[in-house]
Order: sequence, then C-alpha cells, then structure tokens
Amino acid sequence: MGAKTGLLAFADGDVPTALRRVGTPDARRTAELVRRTHPGFEVSATDGNTLSDGSYPPDKVTYAASLPGVDILCDRRFMVDRPSELPAHLLGLAAGRRVVLHAMHSVVDWLAFAVWEDGELVRSLSVSPDGGVGEDIGTPYAFELPHRAGQHPVLPAAEWDDEEPYPLPYHPLELGEEALRHLFGFTIEGRRRPGDVDADAIALLGFRVVDPTGREAAERRALLEQVQAMGPPRQFRYENGRMVEVVDR
Repeated sequence: MGAKTGLLAFADGDVPTALRRVGTPDARRTAELVRRTHPGFEVSATDGNTLSDGSYPPDKVTYAASLPGVDILCDRRFMVDRPSELPAHLLGLAAGRRVVLHAMHSVVDWLAFAVWEDGELVRSLSVSPDGGVGEDIGTPYAFELPHRAGQHPVLPAAEWDDEEPYPLPYHPLELGEEALRHLFGFTIEGRRRPGDVDADAIALLGFRVVDPTGREAAERRALLEQVQAMGPPRQFRYENGRMVEVVDR
C-alpha cells in the first residue's frame, strides 16, 4: 500500500454528494481560502493537480478548490496526530459547516480521520502500529465496525516464517480507504465502485505556501528527530470494544 492523504473539507452537507456535481474551482475564492487557512504565510500560485493525484501534495504546497457546496484543501500540514487538536482557526473557517479531515501515511501505516458538525467534534480516530490508538472519540461509523470486530486481520506472509504478528487487529490503511470512500466518496488504491466520486475529474488549483519566519522548518526538523528516536512497535487487541496493549510477561 502506498496511499497518503492530507485532506480537509468544509461542506454544506455530505462531501461526496457535493463532489459528484463536479465543477470548476472559483479561482478568487480558492486563493482567499488558502490565505485564510494559512494566515501569515506567503502564498503564491503554482501548478495545480487533480483530487486523485493531489491528495498528498509536495512539501510547502497546497492544492485546493472552492466548489459549489464544498471547499476542499490538500496539505501535509493537516496530518495531525490527534485530529481534536486541529488548529481552532481552521474550525472557525467552517462557520457552521461540516468539517471533514482525512490523513494517512503508508510508510508508517498511520490513519487519522475526524468529522465536526456545527463546530462540535462528533468522531475522531487516530491509529498506527507503532503508537496504537492515539485518539478515539465519538461513536464509530458503520464502516469501522467490521475492522474493530477483527473481521479484517492482517495475515502473515507465507514466505516469512519468523514474521512477528501485526500489532493491530486490522490494517489502518485498509480502514483508511473505507473512511476515505465514506467521507470523501473516492479511494486512492483499489477498484472504483459504481457511484464513487471521479476524483480524476476534480481539478485543484495549486499554491506554494511558505512560512517566512522559518519556524515551521525548525519544527519539522525536531519532529524528524523525534521519529528517529521511536522505540519498537507495540501490539494491541480489542477487548470489550476497546483496544488494549498486549504485554509479554
């Protein structure tokens, strides 16, 4: 699996429904959206992309589209470990609209997604094999339940006799694709289903977004050092509806 996303949407209602209408981004509104999303940053136009290929932009690049019924942004900066800690100014931009976040990274098998309604967080999940469950707030959606029930375990590869069991009862990226289809109407990997959003047909405008103070670059270096210092993976299983760590004794 090589799927990565950093998606944030503000919608009048259901995001997939709005995206199925497919339209041309409003250039002025989209540029203003990006500036309001990144106050104090230097914003300039660059090449655009499509939603299918632009869901994980290059560093310092934002892809965005202001469309009828939905504003959508793609930016690595939205890949927060705990969605509940999404900066308040981003939620303020919603002005009562639905806010949907989806982030995943295939290198570390990490997934996070969240939904806010009228400014209130109604569902948030962040999970990875190294860190376990970083956040689990609200009632799980129906698409999550088979994974939480252990119906989609990660099976060991037959050619690896000494392979350690996967630390989680499901693969975060598999759940991540289901979450992406449920929340945004499309997937990064796998076969399209009837009714899926045609993400190739949704054009995104491109913007280079740079922190003029250099603070962001310093924080990124510190985060890299923290990741390099991480310990070995931990193992988890579900008990009574909750994920608990498996401890060898």
